[in-house]
Amino acid sequence: MNKKDFLDYLNKNILVLDGATGTELQKRGMPSGVCPEMWVIENPDVILDIQKDYINAGSNAVYTCTFGGNRIKLSEFGLGDKVVEINRKLAQLSKKAVGENGFVAGDLAPTGKFVKPFGDMPFEEAVDIYKEQVKGLLEGGVDFFVIETMMDIQEARAALLAVKESCDLPVCVSMTFDESGRTLTGTDPVSALIILQSFGADAVGCNCSTGPQDMIKIIRAMKPYAKVPLLAKPNAGLPRLIDGKTRFDMGAEEFGSYIGEFIEAGVNLLGGCCGTSPLYIGEIRKNMEGLSPIPPQPKEICALASARRTVFVDANEPVVVVGERINPTGKKKLQEELRQGMTSLVRQFAIEQVEKGANILDVNVGMPGIDEKETMIKVVELLSSISDAPLCLDSSSPEVLEAALRIYPGRALINSISAEKAKIEKLLPIAAKYGAAFIILPLSDAGVPKSAEERCRIVEEVFNQASKLGYMKKDVIVDGLVMTVSADQEAALETLKVIKWCTDSFGCGTIVGLSNVSFGMPERAWINSAFLAMAIGYGLTMAILNPSSDTLMSIKMASDVLKAKDKNSKRYIEHFAALKSGMPEVSEKKDTASSVEKVYDAVVKGDRENIRKYIDNALNDGTEPSVIVDKYLIPAITHVGDLYDRKEYFLPQLIQSAETMKEAFGILEPLLKKESEDKKGSKVGVVLATVKGDIHDIGKNIVGLMLRNYGFEVYDLGKDVSAEEIVKKVKETKAPIIGLSALMTTTMLEMREVVNLVRKEGLDTKIMIGGAVVNADYAKEIGADGYSEDAYAAVKLASRLAGI
Repeated sequence: MNKKDFLDYLNKNILVLDGATGTELQKRGMPSGVCPEMWVIENPDVILDIQKDYINAGSNAVYTCTFGGNRIKLSEFGLGDKVVEINRKLAQLSKKAVGENGFVAGDLAPTGKFVKPFGDMPFEEAVDIYKEQVKGLLEGGVDFFVIETMMDIQEARAALLAVKESCDLPVCVSMTFDESGRTLTGTDPVSALIILQSFGADAVGCNCSTGPQDMIKIIRAMKPYAKVPLLAKPNAGLPRLIDGKTRFDMGAEEFGSYIGEFIEAGVNLLGGCCGTSPLYIGEIRKNMEGLSPIPPQPKEICALASARRTVFVDANEPVVVVGERINPTGKKKLQEELRQGMTSLVRQFAIEQVEKGANILDVNVGMPGIDEKETMIKVVELLSSISDAPLCLDSSSPEVLEAALRIYPGRALINSISAEKAKIEKLLPIAAKYGAAFIILPLSDAGVPKSAEERCRIVEEVFNQASKLGYMKKDVIVDGLVMTVSADQEAALETLKVIKWCTDSFGCGTIVGLSNVSFGMPERAWINSAFLAMAIGYGLTMAILNPSSDTLMSIKMASDVLKAKDKNSKRYIEHFAALKSGMPEVSEKKDTASSVEKVYDAVVKGDRENIRKYIDNALNDGTEPSVIVDKYLIPAITHVGDLYDRKEYFLPQLIQSAETMKEAFGILEPLLKKESEDKKGSKVGVVLATVKGDIHDIGKNIVGLMLRNYGFEVYDLGKDVSAEEIVKKVKETKAPIIGLSALMTTTMLEMREVVNLVRKEGLDTKIMIGGAVVNADYAKEIGADGYSEDAYAAVKLASRLAGI
């Protein structure tokens, strides 16, 4: 199936997908603890029957049984060298099952590891892992691809790139959002959509984790901005344990009652996830009779996104501030740090600018004496983790820009592409491949045009070339090209004419860098400020400036009010309320903070790079190691937990802070050795394990890291651990707490086996459980002592169970 046929079909029809595969396999005899992919190959009639049942129930397409078909997952069963072969055979089985009656989607799913910058796996390694799987699925004859159940936007990007660089088949990407409306790494539905559709996904959506009600909300949030069809595969409600078996609480008929709402919300591909069966697909088919899909009708607006936030650029939106400070030009200290491979000032400038009101961060690391590509990658990874502001990537090197765009987990803005032949030929294809928006700089090989008319002509020339690669006018921002009025008093007027033309005639956003206009003049701040107000009056949508300038930020806020871009003057009021309150400057806090306060701040901000320096300074100042731990480190990680609870921090920040804490403990541990020996016997032990048959351990590993940082003695048994092994370890260590994890409905029953064996052995051990498929009700049903929804909640629960 080619992309045109795929999209034509979805404009006229709802594509009905299949339902759950894992639970259906289990129903039909697949034992727990086996490799599902290999078991299906050895028992082909089972998958043939399941997928024929789905087609007969009304599915137009089925997913290959390759959810765990990547090298990392298959290696758990000693099958890592058979990826291509296994995927080819499973795709061939699905093709045989559907025959001429349906399509086959090659199924790619999480590896179980987080990808940089949110985890340890290098981005290119993730791409290669998925390419290997894609190769086998292509050999098996799949019609299109579905990347599903993704919790990490960067892993989803890696899988999408693997498909794009392997073939031209359509590819859908489906993320998993929790009840708060975000993925595990903090991505919201709109940001996921903006990132994935700009990166080349042919359909975007969501599956798993939630039932129909919550999933409809996600589709509704995406639809206004969707340029591509939307996909939904909800669970059949929530899992329950009934008569010793996992059941979902929503029947097929109730599930079917939501179909009209899904289609009205804008779904174009619809199926079922955990707990669904051919009966549920039959209800989808029955309830969609007479209903037509709503084709994509996106708002005409420019959207830039980080992994956790989208910024809209539009004439009706407040002027977007692009923070200019991450640029080594004229900054000797920053230059020296970058040469040494350090990023302390980059971190500081990023945090300060965002706190002062920057919506986007401009990133320029070009200077003599460094590897610009390596430095740019390092800085982009850092900023992606510590800030939710989208990035504007600023480099004259196509190689550097491509390297940054490839690993950036968002939709970036390129600064900039001109009409110069060498630039436009190299940069436009790179921008298009990675879905970046870009700034058009009205320069040509002839030089800098003085008149607005000539600049506008160049803008049209660059855009005409970009439009051939799929760019719309809302995907580009025009730089008005500010020249200094000290050399030419007409210069500012020409720039304003360009801004007005873009706003009134051409129909795209505009940006200026303010400082050039006043170069060589006395009291430059007044000229910069007046020019900003005038430009906003002419329709300016973005400004590159230093957000620490209260004058510029105040004029920007006031201009937004006067142009009716700030609804109910909310931002203006908040801005001046903050100024009136006398809040100290961020830089002043940095300069006056004591060495131990910097230790605290480093843990809160996940600054692993500088924690050793701050601890050494605190020790040199005479602070006792135990005081650093008790008064600063523990309160800092506790505060991080509070931020995580309030959804101000997400998993990446939680992990960074935990790793910084771990580094700090590593430094202080030798100094606390005697004290540690004295207290060793009083540490509370926790035996951690992912239950038998389940090979997912990423969540359990994070829990272990957090528990250790709070002083627990953690005995991590790993994954696929039997009840007998767990009980044996409890007896050996006398640990008073067991922590169990399960990510699959097929393995959550093993938790009850552990509880039963612990009670049978007469152990007075408290048991806490966690994982995507379990909840507090399930904990009660199996007799566990508590449930935690995430790593920080696990720390609080363990503390309560231990009575500390």
